[in-house]
Amino acid sequence: MNPHSNMRTTLAPFCLAITLTVPVMPAAEPTWPEFHGPGRANISGEQHLLKRWPEGGPPLIWTFPHCGRGYSGVTIAGGMIFTAGDFDDAERLIALDMGGRRVWEAPNGRPWRGACPGSRATPTWSDNVLYHMNPNGRLAAFDALTGREIWTVDLVERFGASFGIWGLAENVVADGDRVFCMPGGPGGRIVALDKRTGETIWCNTEIGDSAAYCSPAIVTHNGVRQLVTMTQKSVLGIALDDGRLVWSAPFVPRSPQNALTPVYHDGRVFVACGHSSGGTVFQIDDAACTATPIWSREDLDNCHGGAVLIQGRLFGSGCRQGGKKFYCVDFLSGRTIQLDDTLGKVGITCADGMLYCLNHQGTMSLVAITPAGFEIASQFDLGKRPANSYLAHPVVCGGRLYIRCNQELRAFDIRAR
Repeated sequence: MNPHSNMRTTLAPFCLAITLTVPVMPAAEPTWPEFHGPGRANISGEQHLLKRWPEGGPPLIWTFPHCGRGYSGVTIAGGMIFTAGDFDDAERLIALDMGGRRVWEAPNGRPWRGACPGSRATPTWSDNVLYHMNPNGRLAAFDALTGREIWTVDLVERFGASFGIWGLAENVVADGDRVFCMPGGPGGRIVALDKRTGETIWCNTEIGDSAAYCSPAIVTHNGVRQLVTMTQKSVLGIALDDGRLVWSAPFVPRSPQNALTPVYHDGRVFVACGHSSGGTVFQIDDAACTATPIWSREDLDNCHGGAVLIQGRLFGSGCRQGGKKFYCVDFLSGRTIQLDDTLGKVGITCADGMLYCLNHQGTMSLVAITPAGFEIASQFDLGKRPANSYLAHPVVCGGRLYIRCNQELRAFDIRAR
């Protein structure tokens, strides 16, 4: 069978979702409660999924066409699906049931009208509450069942939040009784807020740099639980308990993006930025409170498609103009295992031994992980759109593949029969 035989096939007409007027009781369902899932490793625990897709792609279950403008992905918990989008009057959080029917909407501040208009962040679910950061600096908590706003914090007013040309784009982290985020302002570069009230628990003001577009990960290194993230010009670790700077190292990109969630393993951290800024693995040096570059490659200039570490191999997508390559490299050495120049610039996730790669213009690829690197198993066409239309990362949860493109959210059945 030719693994490319089912690529670039037009989808069947979309089905429209129906709006509910009252909330529904949640059913027990698999969860993907935050950006990149539990632990932010971007690896789903799903099993018994298709290893090849039928001609034209997996069956489309439903399409919800009213997500608003933007790039927010989805989170799934408590039998509900959550995303966000910009409308004429406000940025809004949207809750759907598992059938793709709207349960509630709730406003979260002004819509983003700057560069690349639209929503950025994906709602973070924790203990039946959603936490969401607006690009203009409004961070709010909402009851996940009803959409009722619980508290809100103006990050500009409280911390002097400072952000770049594309606004604030962080997917905030909820851990224990706290929510962590990076306003990047002189009154609080990185802060911890009380999950229940929004009150400030601690704020770090020693970092002399503003916020980038990075969504952090929580790791435990040398016995210290810490938030690992990037500012505009550095990569660093912040202690969760008191906000102290544990370590930092310069990472100054050629383009002021720094959007990739750092990939941590055994004292080493991979970070990257687009436009030939390259990717680098750092070794954390606890004694010097810094990190030392172990290897660096300009062609691994992952912008915001995400990188996944699987059994010592790093998978991701470079974005250099004229040289966009999907890569598999050895995490410890940076040695090339395999490169591919056909997939283009993609956002990725992983489930059941397969990589799900969404091209920014609308080709969806299923890629098998092999001893030699990877192999393209299936592809289908979601419908061509302008460049960077498909920037929300794909999500695999509950036997389904979720794909967001601007106004539309689609759910596909990817279960093996």
